[in-house]
Amino acid sequence: MRSKHALKDMTFAEFRERLSEDLVVLLPFGSQEEQGPHAPMGDFMLTEAIALRVAEASGAVAAPTIPFGYADFFRTVPGGVQLRASTFTALVEDMVGAFLDHRVERLVILNGHTTNASLIDQTVRRIRRERGVAVASINIWQSIPDALWKKLHGSEAARARGHGGDPITSVYMHLFPNLLRPDLIRPSVRSRALGLPTGGVAGVQFEGIPVQLPLDATEINADGMLGGDATLASAEIGREIVDHIVGFAARFVEHFQHCDPRDVTFSPAREVEPS
Repeated sequence: MRSKHALKDMTFAEFRERLSEDLVVLLPFGSQEEQGPHAPMGDFMLTEAIALRVAEASGAVAAPTIPFGYADFFRTVPGGVQLRASTFTALVEDMVGAFLDHRVERLVILNGHTTNASLIDQTVRRIRRERGVAVASINIWQSIPDALWKKLHGSEAARARGHGGDPITSVYMHLFPNLLRPDLIRPSVRSRALGLPTGGVAGVQFEGIPVQLPLDATEINADGMLGGDATLASAEIGREIVDHIVGFAARFVEHFQHCDPRDVTFSPAREVEPS
């Protein structure tokens, strides 16, 4: 029988059999939020698809994807589901704890929503203090190196990147092209706040220096687009992005499989040289 890699597809007996291995379990987190007028709001679908590909490439098991994240600045857009910070951290803790309770300790979070990152860090630090296990986390959209951005977009890389543009739009074009509305694709134009240039939802620029200011996405752009130019996206670019993320994450999982999450000073036999 072909090996299953999605936990939702496994019987408990099949999963129990895997516990005798040096099993790595992937914990995918995404978000239900606007991605501009042209792309589906359920970006957790991308994290779910990538997580399964990582599991298949590395021999890991992918847990069900958590579809909601912390994204308070998208609250002004209908259709999104934003968790409170306390709700999200409790969810991370409970999900991790469900595996630690059964001595499944090689856990890798695949975070598909960047704003989740600081809360994930807070939570896994507390878990390590209380339970002695270090949980790894990969921010998948931040794992794309500058060299790849330059290869994919050349001199337009800075203009292509950002919420409402790439990487999400190109990855949607590759994985779920039938869900897109290409007729609604348009560049992002940022508004001003307090009469000053906006630097995203975190604040404004005054005399060239960032000043923190809690802004909503629709105060930056009516469509909630925070900088990316979706007209530069393509399915081929999406394919290369997915291939890179899957390859990178799978290699880390294979490395982590030989590590001890209770002793981060331990070096596996196949130690990876810094690039």
